[in-house]
Amino acid sequence: MKLGDLVSWKGKTCIVAEIYESKCWRTDVFGNKIDWNKVEPELHARIIVGGHLFGVPAVDLELVGEGR
Repeated sequence: MKLGDLVSWKGKTCIVAEIYESKCWRTDVFGNKIDWNKVEPELHARIIVGGHLFGVPAVDLELVGEGR
């Protein structure tokens, strides 16, 4: 995944505007009590959806088409 790629998220086609690393606490894996020392940063993408920006873990995105 790279800048400008088209991705699918929650049934919508989006554009990747930024790629970065961030920690993500998954309650289904780690439970409700947050301990940031238990997780490592993972790849995220800032995507444009209908004029709004969202930061989303890359594993939640599906590549639809490659940008230039």
